[in-house]
Amino acid sequence: MSIFERYLTVWVALAMVAGIAIGSIAPELVSAIAAAEIARVNLVVAVLIWAMVYPMMVGVDPSSLRDVVKQPRGLAITLTVNWLIKPFTMAALGVLFFEVVFADLIAPGDAQQYIAGLILLGAAPCTAMVFVWSQLTRGDESYTLLQVSVNDVVMVFAFAPIVAFLLGVTDIVVPWETLVLSVILFVALPLAAGLWTRARLGSARRIETFQARVKPWSVIGLIATVVILFGLQGQVILDRPLVIALIAVPILLQSYGIFALAYAAAYALNVPHRIAAPCALIGTSNFFELAVAVAISLFGLNSGAALATVVGVLVEVPVMLSLVAFANRTRGRFVSDPAARVETP
Repeated sequence: MSIFERYLTVWVALAMVAGIAIGSIAPELVSAIAAAEIARVNLVVAVLIWAMVYPMMVGVDPSSLRDVVKQPRGLAITLTVNWLIKPFTMAALGVLFFEVVFADLIAPGDAQQYIAGLILLGAAPCTAMVFVWSQLTRGDESYTLLQVSVNDVVMVFAFAPIVAFLLGVTDIVVPWETLVLSVILFVALPLAAGLWTRARLGSARRIETFQARVKPWSVIGLIATVVILFGLQGQVILDRPLVIALIAVPILLQSYGIFALAYAAAYALNVPHRIAAPCALIGTSNFFELAVAVAISLFGLNSGAALATVVGVLVEVPVMLSLVAFANRTRGRFVSDPAARVETP
């Protein structure tokens, strides 16, 4: 785990402070960046999002999809939690807290924006950081790659319909063209570029070397995006710092609840720990790069939806590290599987 990944929460927090400072000192600079749009896609942020997403997509190995039938239980848990449960529980928690519990603290228009941001987080399961969590729990690397590869394929087809459905249920107007364009720009095309890069590189060693070289750009892209977002949101945050804490509440409940559900299911189905831990963590963590990108495309750089997705970034790392520690402490409760590296039915 690199120093960037280990202290990601710190870098995000510093980026938030820097963004607020830049927004106060040079508001015209942030406004100029926000105005650089084509078809509601911000060009500056689009470049930064590609810097975040592309290195992850290079790690998607299509050959691992052949092993799906050999190891169904962990993958079944992951797919069920990620696509049939998680987006809907996140939407429900968003509505519960921002339309009921926090109704007196948040204006209705802002509440709808925060709900939209939470929905985008809930519908985007983790793509990259799960490899870090898997490593920290001594997970099966090949199986983790299989889970990520399958989830990325499903995401290309399922993300837009699920998000559109949930935004519609919560009475938020969905610009379908922008949503589909965002999925093409920030999922389908980076995935295609990643697969093309893998084919050009050829050997596993060259792929790993290339990933190591480009991986820092992913963190740099995230940090730069956070600076821009908080440059635009700075005045709102200074005026209402409580908003950050309120947005974090449903995210925290969702994270711990989803992990408990997936981890308990893996335990009940006798899934070995080296597969159980990553399959629970992949659903708990979020593909926040995609969530941030789509929030910006759909609702704008200075929207509450974009702010909510960035709060998800801030909350995620300490939450995931606490769950990694719990998974390691409970390893002995799972079935023993010392010999096999691949689960069999």
